[in-house]
Amino acid sequence: MKVTRILVIEDDIHVAQSLKDGLERYDYAVTVKHTGADGFEHARQHNPHLIVLDVRLPDGSGLDYCRQMRQQGLRQPILMLTVERDEMDKVLGLEVGADDYVTKPYSLRELLSRIRALLRRAYGELSSVSADLMYVGDLVIDRSRGIVQRGDHTIPLSPTEFRLLVYFARHPGQALSRVQILNAVWGHEVDVESENIVNVNIWRLREKIEIDPSVPTFILTVPGIGYRLAT
Repeated sequence: MKVTRILVIEDDIHVAQSLKDGLERYDYAVTVKHTGADGFEHARQHNPHLIVLDVRLPDGSGLDYCRQMRQQGLRQPILMLTVERDEMDKVLGLEVGADDYVTKPYSLRELLSRIRALLRRAYGELSSVSADLMYVGDLVIDRSRGIVQRGDHTIPLSPTEFRLLVYFARHPGQALSRVQILNAVWGHEVDVESENIVNVNIWRLREKIEIDPSVPTFILTVPGIGYRLAT
């Protein structure tokens, strides 16, 4: 059986150990690093399946390390740990490349739910789809390889951005609410704050696939509802 490897970057020794013990009870292989630099280096060398990254680290912001990981080409899901009511950290985390966040204090049950949803969406679903292609304008979506191309150029999408584009491609012209998108792409329960995840990731996706992101032609805003893929 394939072992899922999770990297936890958390400076609080007791919190990190509790998190490691809890995840290992569910058969995850967990490595803990207490600084951003050590965690970043481990991620580069060992390429874990998922990264749990605290925003507050002794040697810098987890947001900066998240950005560096994406710039280095690390595409696995990143789950940010933020403090309660710190909305700015949540939004910034999504903007720099995080896929989801959990607010402290959190329960192990909630954390496991988020982790399982991210792993399922990043690996389980994509690995089981057929090898057919999808087309959105001049974009070619190769679901078997998890890549999007425009001509000979491969567009570097994160796993979440790729799932988001595939979801829109499966529902061309349909007005999709943020709740529908969140349930389909992230796979966890909806709350008021989590709708920001959709908005930020739509913005990030537009930055990569639109010729002029300020005047989108692919993913359009539907006032009062959400978004739709232009046909």
